Amino acid sequence: MFPGQGSQYPRMAASLYGTDSVFTSVIDEVFELFGEVGSLACEDWLSGADIDHVSRAQPLLFAVDYALGRTVLSWGVSPVALIGHSAGEVVAATLAGVFSLEEAVSMVRDRVVSAVSIPSGGMLAVAASEADLLPYLVGDVAIAAVNSARQTMLAGSDEPLAAVRARLEADEYIVVTVPASTPFHSPAMQPAVDEALAAWNVSPVPPTMPVYSGYTGKLMTAEDALSARFWTRQLTDAVYFGPALNELLAMYDVLLVEAGPGQTLTSFARRTKAVRSGVSAVLPLLDASDSVEAARARLV
Repeated sequence: MFPGQGSQYPRMAASLYGTDSVFTSVIDEVFELFGEVGSLACEDWLSGADIDHVSRAQPLLFAVDYALGRTVLSWGVSPVALIGHSAGEVVAATLAGVFSLEEAVSMVRDRVVSAVSIPSGGMLAVAASEADLLPYLVGDVAIAAVNSARQTMLAGSDEPLAAVRARLEADEYIVVTVPASTPFHSPAMQPAVDEALAAWNVSPVPPTMPVYSGYTGKLMTAEDALSARFWTRQLTDAVYFGPALNELLAMYDVLLVEAGPGQTLTSFARRTKAVRSGVSAVLPLLDASDSVEAARARLV
């Protein structure tokens, strides 16, 4: 099971609020813990207002992913492993018992506060490998995520990122803007890492089920889970979701369930050899109808 990613996607799950009892009760619990930040994010989410700013997107992404994960678990599903993308890794770790919900919300809230002061930047999705893109990196532009063999994300401050985009498009690469105004997973986020480390006030424990980490590309160890630096550096470090997913699929033949409000990770999973060959399969929890019933029928 993997919590999803992408700031534009939480609005897709809004129709579940008030119709699915587990989802509604869990998301209410999360928003209450976020306090005013949660109230404002919830209001914008349900009204259809812009939620791409970090002050809305990050709390919403955590809340929706966590509520969807808890919904799946409420059906009696017992995952053999969890994997998350970026903020989804905090969700996966929380579901695996590394953090209490209160601690996880505190971490996300601190990240939001730290990220708001970071100068404007952005993220790009490029149809290219990490190796292809290394010669293009200038300034604080960095590899933000490696999602599959030829699906890579870049992040950085506005001016250098625009220059990199122009060079890539001149060389006929396909480049897509990721809705984000904060350059997550780039060196521009270092001040936020420093603040998060100074404010660290949680007491993680080893996971109670296997969690595959996008920051190591491997199974999360107890040492990883207990390390403040492991969690705080996630704001600057690249997400190696593709390699982590391949590690998981090398260990298990599974039905992957995207417990998130989009199908982005499902599309990455469909490119893996294990899914293409039919050894493993992938199921997005939500489609455009926001109905979880078809997924539930297949899982239970």
